[in-house]
Amino acid sequence: MTENRRRADEWAVVLAAAGIEHWMRHRGDGWALIVPAAAGAAAVESLAAYDRENTPEPAATPTSPARPMSIAGVVVALLLIGFFAITGPRAGRSAWFDAGSADAARILAGEWWRTVTALTLHADAPHVFGNAVACAVLASAVIQQLGPGLGLALLLLAGAAGNAMTAAIHGTGHASVGASTAIFAAVGILAALRVLPNAETPRRGKWWVVLGACVLFPVLLGAAPNTDHLAHLFGLLAGAALGLVTGLTIRRPLPAVVQWLLAAATAAAVIAAWRATGVVAVAPWRVVG
Repeated sequence: MTENRRRADEWAVVLAAAGIEHWMRHRGDGWALIVPAAAGAAAVESLAAYDRENTPEPAATPTSPARPMSIAGVVVALLLIGFFAITGPRAGRSAWFDAGSADAARILAGEWWRTVTALTLHADAPHVFGNAVACAVLASAVIQQLGPGLGLALLLLAGAAGNAMTAAIHGTGHASVGASTAIFAAVGILAALRVLPNAETPRRGKWWVVLGACVLFPVLLGAAPNTDHLAHLFGLLAGAALGLVTGLTIRRPLPAVVQWLLAAATAAAVIAAWRATGVVAVAPWRVVG
């Protein structure tokens, strides 16, 4: 018995296909299929089998929602702009640039902290604002994938590694500043994470699409004059290497307490690097060593 004429017609087709004699009758409360008493059990089984095969599958259990876009990247971008307001441009020849730029000769002489401090310095306003915008987008994307602590730690480590490798190649006579090495590291990290499969998404993209993005993105962002292409390349490679290692070894999100400990350690590393320079900020407009 059913109130739905279409369903009654479907049942009639099932019974006909099973060779069971039947009659359809319309009653006040719906449609009924009548079969001989001897065929009752066979009719019930045929209709039950049909219903089992055609019952809609339950909706798939929703996967864990994507992590919301982190604002940590935006916070870092604002910190870069705020720090530029303190240091001023490189043309001002402040003590910040003398002590913190990625001077290849001094890095090779043991001043490791310059690989970190240089990431926080910018030559001029267009330089810092361009990097801040890129940081707000790309650093946020990395943090969304890995969490605030791990994401920031990898960006700092890859950026510093890129500056160190650049210094090793140039040897002497080269000095650079800017967060773009870490920003290109973000591209490498995201590319590596997209290529690798994970538990939530078997494979999120084709390797050649990622490779094309990694080639075109540096070309688009690195077209400005006085761009340190070598530092960008090494930042990209360092980020890709760290992204691969992370994707292969860390299969689940880190606990929140670990994330925030890593974030604090990353901030402490930047502060320690600046302390190692011997520069002490007395006021936003005056710096003494």
